[in-house]
Amino acid sequence: MKYIFVTGGVISSLGKGLTAAALGTLLEHRGLRVVIQKFDPYLNVDPGTMNPYQHGEVYVLDDGAETDLDLGHYERFTHCRLTRMNNLTSGQIYETIIAQERRGDYLGKTVQVVPHVTDEIKKRIRLVAASQPADILITEIGGTTGDIEGLPFLEAIRQFALEVGMENVFFIHVTLVPYIHVAGELKTKPTQQSVAKLREIGIIPHALICRSERPLSREVRQKISMFCNVPVEAVIEELDVAHSIYEVPLMLQKEKLDDLLCRRLRLNRPHARMSAWRNFVRRVIQPRRCVTIAVVGKYVELRDAYKSIYESLTHAGAYHDCGVKAVNVDAEEIERDGAARKLKGMDGILVPGGFGNRGTEGKITAAAYARKFRKPYLGLCLGMQIAVIEFARHVAGLRKANSTEFDEKTPDPVISLLEEQKTVVQKGASMRLGSWPCKLVKGTRAASLYRHSMISERHRHRYEFNNAYRHHFEKLGMVFSGISPRNDLVEIVEMGPAVGGWFLGCQFHPEFQSKPNHPHPLFRGFIEAALSAKQ
Repeated sequence: MKYIFVTGGVISSLGKGLTAAALGTLLEHRGLRVVIQKFDPYLNVDPGTMNPYQHGEVYVLDDGAETDLDLGHYERFTHCRLTRMNNLTSGQIYETIIAQERRGDYLGKTVQVVPHVTDEIKKRIRLVAASQPADILITEIGGTTGDIEGLPFLEAIRQFALEVGMENVFFIHVTLVPYIHVAGELKTKPTQQSVAKLREIGIIPHALICRSERPLSREVRQKISMFCNVPVEAVIEELDVAHSIYEVPLMLQKEKLDDLLCRRLRLNRPHARMSAWRNFVRRVIQPRRCVTIAVVGKYVELRDAYKSIYESLTHAGAYHDCGVKAVNVDAEEIERDGAARKLKGMDGILVPGGFGNRGTEGKITAAAYARKFRKPYLGLCLGMQIAVIEFARHVAGLRKANSTEFDEKTPDPVISLLEEQKTVVQKGASMRLGSWPCKLVKGTRAASLYRHSMISERHRHRYEFNNAYRHHFEKLGMVFSGISPRNDLVEIVEMGPAVGGWFLGCQFHPEFQSKPNHPHPLFRGFIEAALSAKQ
């Protein structure tokens, strides 16, 4: 196996995860098997208890792991099927080491960062390499070079490179080449300083990915090459993409990063044929038609909070050769200003997941607007529960119906706590998580979209539809089209023709299984319905 390590410098949020994913795309198109993992230096065991404003969305894997959103990039851009082994945090490392120390596993030794912490990090690299066979393992190191909390990870990969042989390792450093508008020039000094810091630690990068808003001139590349001790051809330009993140693999191919890497690692593989990918990007950038979708949420100020949803809309739009303009609508503004003012003119309404009471009534109002005016509606997780509450209040006449998450004393708890959750005290990793099977009812919209009778989808929730209301709601026109075969939980609800138009809610998160040239069936159907509604 060959190993690629992706580090970052100067500032955070440079796009290391996207770069790693895009490189994975190129290498797969050269016929190589790729697996990707992410190391996060923060002390949280996982991002599951972190506020979306702090960390963006929590990306859930098949095995129930709550992980960094970059793992979503990895799965979307490649054929990787990741597990909890692919995301390691400092919190997990120290939790493991302290447990071992308490058991006496270290036989009285002093437990230290080197070698005990670094050994645990290297162990995770080897475990992934052994359990997920591939030609190349790409490991992204979170944070910024020079951060105190990231030093053990950099020391670990330095040691690891020596252990497996430098001929089997490729170091990539993602850095910033800022453009100073007043001076009218690109500045290389931040890159020089970042690489110098990395070299102090003992890592010499084989390639520099230079993020910039302006193209790098030959002179700038030569300057970076000389001061950072990398060949000129290894100074890779990665401009801010004009239209779509899916342009990045094509950009890196144009810069011949994959050629450089294959030569360095002695991988004799044919050039990547990217015609299908180019065709997808063309449909994203130059679609023949367009729809406008309102995303009614409570974290709309931060785009990363709903990252996978926006990407799934893009995938579905490209399938229909249709651009998707996602308009963020704050649910609290609907509470204040009303639905018509915010949602009029939208071709579809999507209500994503979330936790807590804030903005809930605005989401219910949005669902009522969609049903009343027959706007295509897609509710994800909480969005499904919102649809049920709206139906209970305005169709079934249960005016005070609610979820016990928002009102423990509601007389009609149409959404209630899962039975197994009632004894849960610990918050972290304690929800209903990961992939669960769902049986689809023949003849329903869900069954026609999936074209299967049994599916598996990823979950992240504590509350569920209260089956005590199921028979009553069915008589009033609600269709329960997806049911968990294990515990009879409602997974998908639809509205019958007499009650609403294209109106569907699912308890799971379909956005976690959508890919560029394989959009998720529910998103594909939703965009098709939005197109029909617009026409």
